[in-house]
Amino acid sequence: MIITQTPLRIGLVGGGTDLPDYYREHGGRVLNCAIDKYVYVIVKQRFDDEIYVNYSKKEIVSRVEDLEHELVREAMHMAGVRTGVEITTLADIPSAGSGLGSSSSVTVGLLHALFAYQGRQVSGEELAERACTIEIDRCGKPIGKQDQYIAALGGIRDIRFGPGDRVVADEVRLPAAQRRALQQQILLFYTGITRSANTILAEQTANVSKVLPALHQLRELAGEAVDGLVRGDIEAVGKAVRLSWEAKRGLATGVSSPQIDEAIEAALRAGASGAKVTGAGGGGFLFVTCPVTHQQDVRDALSSMPELPVKIDSLGSRVVLNVHRDIWG
Repeated sequence: MIITQTPLRIGLVGGGTDLPDYYREHGGRVLNCAIDKYVYVIVKQRFDDEIYVNYSKKEIVSRVEDLEHELVREAMHMAGVRTGVEITTLADIPSAGSGLGSSSSVTVGLLHALFAYQGRQVSGEELAERACTIEIDRCGKPIGKQDQYIAALGGIRDIRFGPGDRVVADEVRLPAAQRRALQQQILLFYTGITRSANTILAEQTANVSKVLPALHQLRELAGEAVDGLVRGDIEAVGKAVRLSWEAKRGLATGVSSPQIDEAIEAALRAGASGAKVTGAGGGGFLFVTCPVTHQQDVRDALSSMPELPVKIDSLGSRVVLNVHRDIWG
């Protein structure tokens, strides 16, 4: 039996510039961090040749091709696992429309578990690229590549895309005191709104040529936030988050809503340095950067939204249990 644990993430600054229609020509950049909320994948040998898949529903099939769960189906094809297996996925948070990159964490965790089941060790970079191949190329999702890389590698990452198809995911290494200072300023609140990221991202992709100035600004803000972190200026992240939300709202019609706008304005009035919706927008979690001295005021202002306490996770996807036992042996 194999169990993998794969982190979810917060896209701090630069989201949208990781879409291929933008970065292949202009180059994209995202500041991202993994958090201590996870997707778990369990892969276990069965006594028969059937394939059992357990998630929000249960599937029992005889052929991989008959699976409805496209991520499991394509990951099994890619890893060469064909029969006699039971796969279960679990998550710490609502898996649909959270804005925390859960789909890519599932894909990375599936691949990691299935390759381990086959006795193969795969690097984080290979896991990330293979997950991109599944989600973008095989399943046709209109998404970027930041989620797969942060899920596979973990930590705080300065991820640069293109021009072309090259991806460089450098870890932003901070002294312990600065890392704690950044972590202390991160707050997450659940809006209670779920949405389809694919719909928003498809519109965003279609709009790339119309919103180039905003995308250029998002890319530059990611760089400014990275530079600020490196020189010890934690406040630079809050400023970049605030400005990036103003730019991101214009990328597609579904990114914001009156309810979201009101919540963000309330957080800023209460003393937050920056606030935005995580992921593509439209719902999921509200990410707030705020000095410790104003955090209770922000909590009071957003009292209708449950808070999710989080910490930065320095590790990417990992195998937490690997027990090889042939049930026929």
